[in-house]
Amino acid sequence: MSTSRERRFAVPTLNFKLPANTAPDDSTSECPSNFKPLGLPLPPLRSGANYQLHISPLGHMFALLTTKQRNLPEDAPYVVEEYSEIEAAIAHERSLAGAGFFGPVKTVFASKTLRYRILLGSSLFVWQNGTGINAINYYSPTIFRSIGITGSNTGLLTTGVYGIIKLVGALVWLLYLVDTFGRRGVLLLGSIGGAVSMYYIGAYIAIAKPAEHPTTKVGSGSQSAIAFFYLWTVFYSPTWNGTPWVVGAEMFPQHVRTFTQACQAASNWFWGFIITRFTPQMFTAMGYGVYIFFATLMVVSIPFVYFILPETKQIPLERMEELFEPGMKPWKAHDIVMARVHETRQLRNDAVVKHSPSSTSFEKNQEERMERV
Repeated sequence: MSTSRERRFAVPTLNFKLPANTAPDDSTSECPSNFKPLGLPLPPLRSGANYQLHISPLGHMFALLTTKQRNLPEDAPYVVEEYSEIEAAIAHERSLAGAGFFGPVKTVFASKTLRYRILLGSSLFVWQNGTGINAINYYSPTIFRSIGITGSNTGLLTTGVYGIIKLVGALVWLLYLVDTFGRRGVLLLGSIGGAVSMYYIGAYIAIAKPAEHPTTKVGSGSQSAIAFFYLWTVFYSPTWNGTPWVVGAEMFPQHVRTFTQACQAASNWFWGFIITRFTPQMFTAMGYGVYIFFATLMVVSIPFVYFILPETKQIPLERMEELFEPGMKPWKAHDIVMARVHETRQLRNDAVVKHSPSSTSFEKNQEERMERV
């Protein structure tokens, strides 16, 4: 089974160990896409158990569960049961996928819960772009001029510091935040902090009107606006920057994930295009209202995340669909499903203690499992 730790950068990064379906005890080495060239000379490393079962049904995956992951003999009841559970889940996914290129597409649109999930995942990129990130990325000189930053050297320095903060924030998110506070927690934190920062910048521009009084010196008012701009970056980078991609990868079963990820990537690019296409016109027509607009969108995203988006942290991929059961409240779904997961694990551990390891050979276990599939 897979845990949330291994799925953090399922799409936008290079993973030295494929994270989509790794075993609970896997430690993963992941890095943002900026560092991809560093991994090119490295030899390929092992992948998780679920992924190995997809590409190599028996031998390597079973050895992974036993010798490398569980430190148990191949015929131990715990290992046999876990293998059977993963194998049954993947066989069920394959039976649902359908044949041909359009099989996953038909599967998604034939399922009410999958349609809902793809809408939910795609909606996250509406709110991600609603933070104003692409307006800042593409029009940072305009942004800095609006808060009183003039001169090419000052603008370049300010933009460089912005990039460094984004990088550090992404690393903090990757290594700590996302699995400590969960997906909902970091998104709510980013929306609250980002909204406060944007409201301050908008209020400063509305009151001081720095664009009407350009100067080569950065005054105290402009310094405070720059500080809140950097504070916005601190809140955005370790929250909305990568979390929507992780949630989008976790919500879907393996047999449709390629299609659903493509849909969410399309949503990201579409809304990014909308924002970047109309940002110049927005600054011309709205002035400081652009910051108020993005701040308000971040405020609106708070009830969306809290009341609609379920927490996926630590939920095994095989149990993810339970988060979306009819009548399940999203803000309570995580606790309910995790209680079920812990109950299942406890029953399995009790079975291991109760029964001694089987004397059946590895080859016989393989034949029995193949017959069940």
